[in-house]
Amino acid sequence: MSTVDDRRTGGEWLQSWDPENEQTWDKGLAWRTLWITTFCLTLAFVAWFLPSAIIPKLNGLGYEFTKGQLYWMAAMPGLSAGLFRLVWMVLPPVMGTRKMVSLTSLLLIASTLGWGVRVQEPSAPYWELMVLAFLAGIGGGAFSGFMPSTSYFFPKRMQGTALGLQAGIGNFGVSLVQLLTPYLIAIGALAVFGGNQQLQVPGQPPTEVWYQNAAFVWIPLMVVGAALAWTMLKSVPIKANIRQQFDIFSNQDTWWMTLLYIMTFGTFSGLSAQFGLLMANLYGIGNEAIVRGTGPDAELLVSGYDVPDVVAFVFLGPLIGAGARVLFSPLTDRMGGAVWTLISGLGLIASIAVTIPALTPDTSSAEALSGDFRHFLLGMLAIFLFAGIGNASTFKQMPMIFERRQAGGVIGWTAAIAAFGPFLFGVGLTIMSPTLFYLIGIAWAVMCVAITWMRYARPGAPKPG
Repeated sequence: MSTVDDRRTGGEWLQSWDPENEQTWDKGLAWRTLWITTFCLTLAFVAWFLPSAIIPKLNGLGYEFTKGQLYWMAAMPGLSAGLFRLVWMVLPPVMGTRKMVSLTSLLLIASTLGWGVRVQEPSAPYWELMVLAFLAGIGGGAFSGFMPSTSYFFPKRMQGTALGLQAGIGNFGVSLVQLLTPYLIAIGALAVFGGNQQLQVPGQPPTEVWYQNAAFVWIPLMVVGAALAWTMLKSVPIKANIRQQFDIFSNQDTWWMTLLYIMTFGTFSGLSAQFGLLMANLYGIGNEAIVRGTGPDAELLVSGYDVPDVVAFVFLGPLIGAGARVLFSPLTDRMGGAVWTLISGLGLIASIAVTIPALTPDTSSAEALSGDFRHFLLGMLAIFLFAGIGNASTFKQMPMIFERRQAGGVIGWTAAIAAFGPFLFGVGLTIMSPTLFYLIGIAWAVMCVAITWMRYARPGAPKPG
């Protein structure tokens, strides 16, 4: 009988690894892999969504970009993340967990450092900030490599919990960067490199800030993550070259699960990236019926209205979505993922419908505008909640529907396509009204509910999971 020591004789690459065999499975190694890769994945999401915490404030720092330019800039990390995920999804069998996690963590430094440098002076050309936004997508791309490689370490009965914890805690990186940014930029003592900036908010005097802190503080942690991964992780040998991994596309469930994950993670990532800009453009400095002009000359047009500070609210949605993914993952192991995907879809239909009236704010008075803002905020948080539940349930379904190697490939593929969420949301909100865009969201969720019921959730379903 193989022992734990026998399985480690291969150096980086494990030998005779079978998580389904309780007598030989190294539970400690599996959980150590989960926690280290989750730490690195959290930092990857920080790098991916750092632009979303900075872009809504660029004009307040002295840049003069149009509303459309800012939407496109916030959308760019989603476009690049989807493209990078198509690369990262094939890396686990090729590179192994240790090399992939270590090198990815170091790559995160490039865009993070760039944003820290370029917020200090409002002189960077638009194309350069777009390049930095594109490179930030490496953090999103990591997801399609980290999650499949972690799935190799756990038995199927635990994969809902393990993948839910990793994805959910990793998703906290979104709210973490958005929550901490307003505090980090206010601490001058952290500004070891660079000077201060003046942030202009309509109706208020300029505020002294150190926006480079929002980026630079994460770089030492990225180095630590890379070191931990290199020294403490192992790799599971999976026999599949890149061409062999493409056999997932001949399975119809790959395509059905892709549609479902677009509904869940596509919504989570898309709204996470655009939440701040959407809030500003509907209820803040981007709405010309509320605020006229920018910078020191900005004028508040609705008497008595308290313009919301985007950074005080924008982290709440990702926080709720990530929390739901963590909390509901054990329930998917107990009850199956399909039923919770069904609940997620129905909840998204209802919450999007409830939010739509608040997408056309009433600017006739401060009271009406404030009431609409509360309506908008609560509706958006409900959308994040149900998207988070679906993120957990779909990742329980995939290991149950597919065999181990294919499950890893499908997880990487669906995650890659859903990562285009920020890009699609950015483009959608640029070329059409928010109301029309949300109506399309309802139609998509209705389609996904029908797929879930017919294929996975109904009694006698072909692929219950």
